[in-house]
Amino acid sequence: MNMTTFDLNLLRVLDALLRERNVSRAAERLSLSQPAVSNALNRLRELLDDPLLVRVGRAMQPTPRALELEAPIRDALQRIGQSLAGGDTFDPARSRQRFTLALTDYVEALCMPHLLESLGSTAPGMGLSIQHLTPTLPTEALDKGNLDLVLGRFEELPARFQRRPWASETLRLLARRGHPQVDGGIDLPTFLGQRHLWVSGGQTKGMVDQWLASQGLKRQIAYTTPNYLQAAHLVATTDLLTVLPTRLAAHFARLLPLQVLELPFDVGQFHLELVYLAQRERDTALQWLVERIVEAAPK
Repeated sequence: MNMTTFDLNLLRVLDALLRERNVSRAAERLSLSQPAVSNALNRLRELLDDPLLVRVGRAMQPTPRALELEAPIRDALQRIGQSLAGGDTFDPARSRQRFTLALTDYVEALCMPHLLESLGSTAPGMGLSIQHLTPTLPTEALDKGNLDLVLGRFEELPARFQRRPWASETLRLLARRGHPQVDGGIDLPTFLGQRHLWVSGGQTKGMVDQWLASQGLKRQIAYTTPNYLQAAHLVATTDLLTVLPTRLAAHFARLLPLQVLELPFDVGQFHLELVYLAQRERDTALQWLVERIVEAAPK
């Protein structure tokens, strides 16, 4: 391939197609017509000698060659954009950027009051949009730029993502005051004999159930919800038990007729982290926001 005659605008088209996996949406992202994007895709296929995106049912899936090119092309386009910006620096006081984050309602309650107070004085024009964190890392949304950051508990991460420690937390048991089986303390047999509410909290399996499974034990989960804030209200008016992060459990015990108890076993701490695409470490606006979120972590 002769790079002196290669139309670099085609790389913008390929980047948009890999983000959207759809010609119409890519055209909308680029403010081009659908035929123009289709023509550009055909030129790319000819130049690169690869179909790049193939139709599978109603969706378009990238070929291995396209996936191989995705990160380098996106990184190169970002570098070019930063170079063209010249000496411009990010000014939070003048920023009108909007960032989209995925997190649980528990993390939102922990982080946002402090973060919004900080942004109100330092970046009043900056906007935040919150999405609920799913049980699996939303890699596709991060890759496409539909999400800027996620904040939660993660294990294995693909190498293209960067993680920043945010906060550590322990777990406590929550029961209503006057619960017939729980009065200031609980042992393991009693714990196993009760009906439980489980807050999924962006996880496929919680720490408590992982520990119980390792011991050959199992509890009865009568109700599952993704919503931490609703969980406490349900437990306050039923005989269900729930396990919540310690800070949140203490908060609800001050507002509702609830008692906070030690678990009858030790599952240790869990750690919350910020995750974003590693290539965005050069995004000064995003990194400024990351530092503000780190500062807003509970101490």
